[in-house]
Amino acid sequence: MNAWQDADGHVAYVSMEVAIENDANTYAGGLGVLAGDTLRAFADADVPAVGVTPLNDAGLGEQHLEDGTQTYEAADWDPSAFFDPLDVSATVRLGDDTVTVGAWRYEVETADGSVPLVALDTDRPENPGWARSLTRSVYGVDLDRDDALAQEAVLGIGAVRVLDALDYDVHTYHLNEGHASPLVLELLRRTGIDPDAVRERCVFTTHTPVAAAHEAYDYDRLDALLDLSEALACVRERTSAEAYHTTRVALAFSRYANAVSKRHQWVTHDLFPDYREHIDAVTNGVHVPTWLGEHVADCLDAYIDGYRRAPSRLRHATLVGDDDLWAAHQAQKRDLLELVAERTGVDLDPDVLTLGFARRAVPYKRPTLLFEDTDRLRRIAAHVNGLQIVFAGKGFPGDDAGDALVSEIHDHIDALAGDVPMAYLPDYDLEIGRRMTAGADVWLNTPRRPREACGTSGMKAALNGVPHLSTLDGWWVEGHVADATGWRIGPPPFDPETQALSDDEEDAVDATALYDRLADDVLPAYYADRDRWLDIMRNCIALNGAHYHARRMVGEYCASAYASSSSA
Repeated sequence: MNAWQDADGHVAYVSMEVAIENDANTYAGGLGVLAGDTLRAFADADVPAVGVTPLNDAGLGEQHLEDGTQTYEAADWDPSAFFDPLDVSATVRLGDDTVTVGAWRYEVETADGSVPLVALDTDRPENPGWARSLTRSVYGVDLDRDDALAQEAVLGIGAVRVLDALDYDVHTYHLNEGHASPLVLELLRRTGIDPDAVRERCVFTTHTPVAAAHEAYDYDRLDALLDLSEALACVRERTSAEAYHTTRVALAFSRYANAVSKRHQWVTHDLFPDYREHIDAVTNGVHVPTWLGEHVADCLDAYIDGYRRAPSRLRHATLVGDDDLWAAHQAQKRDLLELVAERTGVDLDPDVLTLGFARRAVPYKRPTLLFEDTDRLRRIAAHVNGLQIVFAGKGFPGDDAGDALVSEIHDHIDALAGDVPMAYLPDYDLEIGRRMTAGADVWLNTPRRPREACGTSGMKAALNGVPHLSTLDGWWVEGHVADATGWRIGPPPFDPETQALSDDEEDAVDATALYDRLADDVLPAYYADRDRWLDIMRNCIALNGAHYHARRMVGEYCASAYASSSSA
């Protein structure tokens, strides 16, 4: 089946960010990395699909760290080095201006196939200055709120019109988050305001478990921006909302909707109880050939045939020999520590247990939870053969809370020097993510429940035999097998006593649990029971890696989301 042409039409996967290559700064974080893995899995499985995203050729910005202070500078990249320009354009009416939307094409290639990614571009000489910037920076970092709304209109409306100009026969529009919801308005216009017809064409994935993070816009502002009054009136009637709520619009006009883990499904049911019966769960997965480290991959090749095309075969990782697995992991660990030394000047010891923590620097991820009691952390590290930590992560440009977290971590790095060696890798990107998830000994994750929708970094680590140490949230509620795939921090997700705690009280409970796990379980197993540790590593690959992969995820979408309602 050709990825560009299929008798039943294409799946158009529309996302505000897509991570494709390390030097193409097209993404902000986990949503974009997941989108890239999804397109690779489409290619692997020969799904007739096309991705659509803004060009984002100004990127998010390059992170610089000096004495713990986070700054950003422009990180423009050359689209012509990665994309081919397409001789096609469409127009979108925005306020008093008619904005031309051009397009570029990137071929997402894997060993088994390819799918195209179409990047929308308004940086054209015929457009007014304000509109030329709409597709340049990820999430409109430099845009005001009205222009950020226009950016979403370009994504949603532009996606339909540009794909039409390219003669795509689109069977299903997959809205990856609510940013693409203006696509619904364009489909309503095209169908003569037929909401049922639009609903048959759309599916929707939500990634946001926090009510305040779901975007809403005033209808008057949308009416002034877009020449789509009838479509807006239909949306307003169907959603019964005072504001244009991007998630509610996508839910109301999609034949299928899903959260990105079972835990996230339950949270989303609580956020949108009127759509409870409509919201399914498809737990995210990662692209195995992309995230599996070179040395562990070579090790697995000696024991398991065909696991790249059929990742469920990774369940046979229980057969991998001790010496081979340990040697492969240690090689990847040395690769990570070489990167740390090169980028930070910090020399870490390959024989010391190394925690990895790499997340967006936002308060709910609690990157400083490890430092709630630094005296106890010192005692834990001193009582065994040592403990060292590698951090990475960006705060969103202009986010004071993120800046403060990065600065606080650096303060602790300085204060604990000599007792707990640590390093902070600047400008977290795909390459750093690959090296960290492949080379850390334990992957640390500390989200405040229930704010982790999924969290795929732990899946990448598990794929490499790296156990997870995390609060039970997101995918880890499903993937955690006690003392077999890693360790939980704190109480279970629905513990009534925990739900009644304040944030500060919850931090205290979880920090104590984190220290207990390190002292009583993680460090003793690593240093004193190598056989048990290797069993845990094998289980991570066999139980987590064999299931939490993008090929399984895309298979679920094909079975549940992309089949039309008449054939479901």
